[in-house]
Amino acid sequence: MQLGYIGLGKMGKNMVLRLIEKGHQVVAWNRSEAPRQEIVTAGGATTSSVEELVSTLPTPRCIWLMLPAGEVTHDMITQLIPLLKAGDTIIDGSNNFYKNTQQHNQLLKPTGIHFYDAGVSGGPGGARNGACVMAGGDEAPTPEIEKLFKDVAAPDAYQFFPGAGAGHFVKMVHNGIEYGMMQAIGEGFEVMKASTYNLDLLKVAQLYNQGSVIESRLIGWLTSGYQKQGIELEAISGSVKHSGEGQWTVETAKELKVPVPIIEGSLQFRIDSQQHPSYTGQVVSVLRNEFGGHEVKKEV
Repeated sequence: MQLGYIGLGKMGKNMVLRLIEKGHQVVAWNRSEAPRQEIVTAGGATTSSVEELVSTLPTPRCIWLMLPAGEVTHDMITQLIPLLKAGDTIIDGSNNFYKNTQQHNQLLKPTGIHFYDAGVSGGPGGARNGACVMAGGDEAPTPEIEKLFKDVAAPDAYQFFPGAGAGHFVKMVHNGIEYGMMQAIGEGFEVMKASTYNLDLLKVAQLYNQGSVIESRLIGWLTSGYQKQGIELEAISGSVKHSGEGQWTVETAKELKVPVPIIEGSLQFRIDSQQHPSYTGQVVSVLRNEFGGHEVKKEV
């Protein structure tokens, strides 16, 4: 299909490159020019404005947004509404708070513009080589939209969940679980580092990823982080940033009266780590860098 795409950051640019390889005709817009040039070189097309992008697409139009969650995505949706017509489609690929997504659905419903939310996991590498796509919406996707989701995803890594915001809700909880898993890995490796044994933690990480119960992509990324940064992780900050999804999960769990002590504890650790950096924090930080490309170097 011919697709409009807005947002060529680390995730967006890689996803567009994948879609072009899958045979989609992509017309993209991004505020800065350098990523637009990369898309043109890869065989895609770009425009100098959102208005030009919309006017370039044949109807019914489909536009995928891959922008920061919150105000930036909201402002873009409101900018698009008067430019689009009934029968067009907007896909929100940000990791937006699901309640915001529900509000966007209510905003778009009277216009006749179709709206889907798509939580995407896998980091920039997943966006390029096949991500995990958690889609939601008030109506089941058309075959064309479903093919788009499947082409973005790795094999068997796409699922649609009925209800506006359902995809973002599933992605939110995914990120809360991710907080707890990363925290456990960080704590475990700090225990081993503090022990009286002379343990080569790189070898431990490599071993854990060979058929053990905790074998995982996270352990694989820790192995990669150790190989690049060294066991001491001297250049990596022990203060861990959090981007909101973990907090949303904790707040939602409280609304639903579901205890989530592990996720809540891992969120509180990140908050406290701003004043109390630790080796556990360094492990969590290097993991964030490996899968998401987040900046985690110590401030000089």
